[in-house]
Amino acid sequence: MGFYFPHTEAEIKAMLGEVGAKSLDDLFAAIPPEFRLKRDLNLASGMPEPQVEAELQRLAGKNQSCGELVCFAGGGVYNHYVPRAVDYLLMRSEFSTAYTPYQPECSQGTLQAIFEYQSMVKSLTGMEVANASMYDGGEAAAEAVLMATRISKKPEGTILLSAGLHPHYQRVINTYTRHLDFEKKVLPINPAG
Repeated sequence: MGFYFPHTEAEIKAMLGEVGAKSLDDLFAAIPPEFRLKRDLNLASGMPEPQVEAELQRLAGKNQSCGELVCFAGGGVYNHYVPRAVDYLLMRSEFSTAYTPYQPECSQGTLQAIFEYQSMVKSLTGMEVANASMYDGGEAAAEAVLMATRISKKPEGTILLSAGLHPHYQRVINTYTRHLDFEKKVLPINPAG
């Protein structure tokens, strides 16, 4: 197991010194002794990776998957199909190579694909602008609200949100807009649907 711990004794001692601890036990001094385990963990010996994988598959087989059940979780969780073409396109090397200096976490190929997609959406919808490079739905919703407040050209007003909007998205919108002079009003969901 030692090869899973890359630090040498000297490095561990230096790190402990940096935080003002003399030993690893000092790191746990804040935990009352009665809550500390005073024996080794009762763990089985290690297993080869294929055996671990087989055991995990056996355990997972006891569960029912989304393929067998209908999912009513809501909040963006739903059964969906991802066409094989998506996997093929994502594996193409131009999406993971040719890094660009101004956005190191994103390859030039990915930026090109986003540009092409945005251009197509703009063309199909006739919108002046389209943006596909958002981190997630919460950010996209918040950016849409900010864009709407700017387009209105009013210094204040009311932002209307649906109660059906995911709570996480509502929190992101609140964070983005908390310093604006816009009141936020959450509209209830119509019981009739």
